Amino acid sequence: MTGKHGFTLMSFALAVALFSAPPARATEKPIKIAQVVGVTGPFEVYAKQSITGFKMGLEYATRGTMRVLGRPIEVIVKDTQLKPDLGKQRLTEAYKDDGVDLAVGGVSSAVALAMLPVAAEFKKVLVVEPAVADSITGKAWNRYVFRTGRNSSQEAIANAVALARPGVFIATLAQDYAYGRDGVAAYKEAAEAKGAKVVHEEYVPLKTADFTAPAQRIIKALSRVKGDKYLFVIWAGKGNPLGKLRAMKLEEKHGIKLTAGGNILAALKLYKPLEGMEGATYYYYDIPKNEANRWLVEEHRKRFNRPPDFFTCGGMSAAIAVVKAIETAGSTDTEALITAMEGMHFHTPKGEMVFRKEDHQALQSMYHFRIKNDPGLPWAVPVLVRELTWQDLDVPIRNR
Repeated sequence: MTGKHGFTLMSFALAVALFSAPPARATEKPIKIAQVVGVTGPFEVYAKQSITGFKMGLEYATRGTMRVLGRPIEVIVKDTQLKPDLGKQRLTEAYKDDGVDLAVGGVSSAVALAMLPVAAEFKKVLVVEPAVADSITGKAWNRYVFRTGRNSSQEAIANAVALARPGVFIATLAQDYAYGRDGVAAYKEAAEAKGAKVVHEEYVPLKTADFTAPAQRIIKALSRVKGDKYLFVIWAGKGNPLGKLRAMKLEEKHGIKLTAGGNILAALKLYKPLEGMEGATYYYYDIPKNEANRWLVEEHRKRFNRPPDFFTCGGMSAAIAVVKAIETAGSTDTEALITAMEGMHFHTPKGEMVFRKEDHQALQSMYHFRIKNDPGLPWAVPVLVRELTWQDLDVPIRNR
């Protein structure tokens, strides 16, 4: 049986087998971890990177043994198809039927939000990676939820630092769901705190392909102000509008500069004509200089003949956190894990992260970049301007 993305049930079973540890001996009880992600759907590339990164992170953190506390690790991959109801169902299956000790996921913020109450119901840890919406560790949070991925506020504050100042006027364009709206809200708060003014917010459906009407509304709104004008784009998955917006010659005709956060390598191809554009990113393989990232870049190139990407790093970071939590707790007991993880520092390809005790959000570095067009690469290069460490970013606590 083959789905519309060519992902057969047989190949899915094989993928699960490949990313699991060797079978445990009869006397050993494996540590079971569910990775609940959208393997099929518009964010499938994110999920596949996350699966690869998680597997590599387990290898790195266990020094190749794939064992913690002397027990083998078994990873069960479950496909949410990016459907919130299915994500809730898959996580329930993982906790109830598969008996997993903890879970990691999901890709979409909407799916992750649907999964949070399941973790509370079963009193099991859910490590959210890579979903971004602030509400995950904000108003929808519960004590069983930890997040290694960045949240909208971290991304927004870093992007605001890159360009917000008095005399700057900004319009935003985002997808009309939790990731987009939370991102804009956090960005507006951070930008205006630094003296800039957000004068227009534009939200469009996820599958929007024609940006003519939204662009006209943005042009009209920014035509009313005098100063430095920017359009900040927040976008996830396919259909990134940066190329189409540039083709409209917003800067040449209307004095509106584009700005955006970083993205996966495939999306960075759209940034090549945008040399000099500034923003902030979560990860680019050539920026962090530390042991974990060196290992990831070298091993990924060796195995796949290409560098690791955004969500490969995220998956690896989640795996490192999980292994350290189990080792520190001395067991997979949920309460012991929570005690171990609150305030826990761990070292990832991005450097040091720490789970904030109040909301279990991993505080981490972000990177202010300026785009460079390297003719030798198929994608644009985010050249580091400044690393913004977790001590530099005043990320609000939003679960109170």
